[in-house]
Amino acid sequence: MKRITPLEVYQTLLTAYGPQHWWPAETPFEMMAGAILTQNTSWQNVETAIASLKTHHMLDCETIASSNLAQLGEVIRSSGSYMQKARYLQQFSIFYYTEGRRAGLMKWPTSVLRKRLLKVHGIGPETADSMLLYGLDKPVFVVDAYTKRLFVRLEHFGAELNYDSIQHYFLQRLPESLPLLQEFHALIVAHAKRFCRSKPQCGDCPLFESCPTAVCSTMEISRIQTAEME
Repeated sequence: MKRITPLEVYQTLLTAYGPQHWWPAETPFEMMAGAILTQNTSWQNVETAIASLKTHHMLDCETIASSNLAQLGEVIRSSGSYMQKARYLQQFSIFYYTEGRRAGLMKWPTSVLRKRLLKVHGIGPETADSMLLYGLDKPVFVVDAYTKRLFVRLEHFGAELNYDSIQHYFLQRLPESLPLLQEFHALIVAHAKRFCRSKPQCGDCPLFESCPTAVCSTMEISRIQTAEME
């Protein structure tokens, strides 16, 4: 089986699902706050926390930076690990405010800005790259668990490959297009939630014919069923 390229995966998923219009947020800061709140929780919980911040008139960096930490934690309680995330959100808000908000951050080259984000307590590579891609319009590739799962199953690399190596792999094979990189990440998430789950649902998967894992699994199931009938 010829291995499908990352760009062909993108085109297949775009045909299957259409544009995702992701990341849903009214402002860049809301998007970046959401990137912190979504760590280890569902997006539904994040939406509840964002709505709560809006209700309490707290969804701006200056307010969060100067807020009482315990109060902030209660406001975002639905996001899970809420006191930890309150500290992360406050630290980022202080950074965002002191660096001149979005306009100030946009002045930095992508590589420098990424390093500065990673120094903020609570921001790891996936969160930083999500902020860069969707909040700061920097053409980076976000690697999440869905991406790794899908492309390990497509046999592009092994499960042992680390974040930076996976990111480099894609950036070497995709055009430096902000809309494409934004859309690709969103499409992978949509696909993984529908078909490429931890227990894959291969039957109607749009990548079925290009996925060695799906084909092998189907052949093995067929072999077992045939053996049982004999």
